Amino acid sequence: MKKLNTLFLIFFTFYINAQVVSGTVFSKEENKPIPYVKIGVEKEKTGVISDEKGNFSIDLSGIDETHKVKIEVPGYENYSESVQNFSKQNSQKVFLNEKVKNIQEVKLVPKKLVDKNWGVNTKTKHVMYSVNPQFRKEDFLGETALEFNASKRSKIKNINLNIASYKSDKPVLMRYSIYSEKNGFPDKNILEEEITVQLTEDMVKDGVFSLDVNHYNIWVQGKFFIGIQFLKEFEGKINISAALFRTGFLRKFYGDWEKITLAAPAINIDVKVDKNGKNVKDETAVSDENLTDLIPDLSKYNMEKENSIYGKNSSVGKVLKLKNTDLYYEIYGEGEPLVLLHGNSGSIQEFYQQIPELSKYYKVIAVDTRGQGKSTDSSKTDFTYKIFADDVKALVDELGLKKVNIVGWSDGGNSGLEFALKYPDHLKKLVTIGANVFPEGVDSRLLHNMKTQLQVFQAENDPAKFNEIRLLKIMLKEPNITKNSLNKIQNSVFIIAGENDVIKKEHTEFIAKQLPNSELKIYKNATHFIPLENPEELNADILEFLRK
Repeated sequence: MKKLNTLFLIFFTFYINAQVVSGTVFSKEENKPIPYVKIGVEKEKTGVISDEKGNFSIDLSGIDETHKVKIEVPGYENYSESVQNFSKQNSQKVFLNEKVKNIQEVKLVPKKLVDKNWGVNTKTKHVMYSVNPQFRKEDFLGETALEFNASKRSKIKNINLNIASYKSDKPVLMRYSIYSEKNGFPDKNILEEEITVQLTEDMVKDGVFSLDVNHYNIWVQGKFFIGIQFLKEFEGKINISAALFRTGFLRKFYGDWEKITLAAPAINIDVKVDKNGKNVKDETAVSDENLTDLIPDLSKYNMEKENSIYGKNSSVGKVLKLKNTDLYYEIYGEGEPLVLLHGNSGSIQEFYQQIPELSKYYKVIAVDTRGQGKSTDSSKTDFTYKIFADDVKALVDELGLKKVNIVGWSDGGNSGLEFALKYPDHLKKLVTIGANVFPEGVDSRLLHNMKTQLQVFQAENDPAKFNEIRLLKIMLKEPNITKNSLNKIQNSVFIIAGENDVIKKEHTEFIAKQLPNSELKIYKNATHFIPLENPEELNADILEFLRK
């Protein structure tokens, strides 16, 4: 009998803790079920989507009973009930009241409407939001959004979503929402009716799914957000293009919105702007977190480098085995040795426009820095630019070279400077492109983005992102090269940066001034990505410098 009582107690405890509530959501006026309704808990990441017949089943186990269950559907009054009361009504019917629409007198005023396109237009296949129900089911039903600004009253004609790849055995159900803004985050859904789509592969034309919303008569002014959410699991995966260093927003069900400052989804809209309308003050001001003036759309270059042979040329590629790393490198051409060092998270491919030209005159040794490209790293320690410089020295020794020239872009330039400090007798000349000697030399907006992304990664605590964390940390903590150290470098150094570089102009000038034998060039109208944007000019400048 004692055992029976124990079993009863265990069963009873499970019963009271497992609060699974089922029901159906109906329209009160029409007494018809409402499909694909979002049922969740306010300020929580718990929630479900009802099926096509309005049926749902939500597990409220462990949720504070005083919190509110929320149901929000465009065109209906919001539903809110405490978890405690909601849990008492199993197999329930939830009725939503339709909103009363106030039809105001319309005064027809001649308008001058101008066509515009706003938002993120990149079609890159290298930076993406991946929608994969099989990978992380707990994240699948989350929502992502992008912020927009309308200085004048504007009507949304089309919402465009740039899709890098689509794989599904059946139509994929998704919902669009348009939110007002409050304190810099999405607030209330301003739509009067649901916008849901069953997306199929043939609806994606040239990498874009364009949804005509002209008939919804959506007028906006000031700040607003467009959100997308996938509503039903499917077999397959969808990748949405994303723009680096743009701010996106994410949330799970009715949880708090979070800023993701490293990348934003490629959502853009076609609008009709009322040029005769009144302006909203300061709506066109650029956010401190917006780096679009520093980071151009690189999708074209990313596609080109992927199609090149560099970085994956098995006929010339070799591996140098060192402690904790297999260092991958490729050699092209003959003559005086010239080492190419890429930037953070890059690879040999970044120099796809330099290798063909430079290898006509030099023995080009292109290296994948450890933990990047095809080079591995099995250590559990943080990366440093000194370690990267040591790797270059080990490769120089392996190849039996006495002196080398080095061209380093971004992090590669930082490693080049560390090589010059530690191994001056093995360096002939150095070219740095967008290098820095301490973290504060980087644009503060980019530093803020990186710090935020690091916090996100650390909070996720995902072992698979260990290497990404190390690559972020090295940029936030290093290099730390002093003025006195720069004064000691006697090698000839060519300092290059873009006029709109992520490296501050005064910082680049500081580096050049402290080096005893330096030349400086600031590329007009260029960004941090000179090897991609200005290849012919850069190649010519490098060759001229090395020949002196």
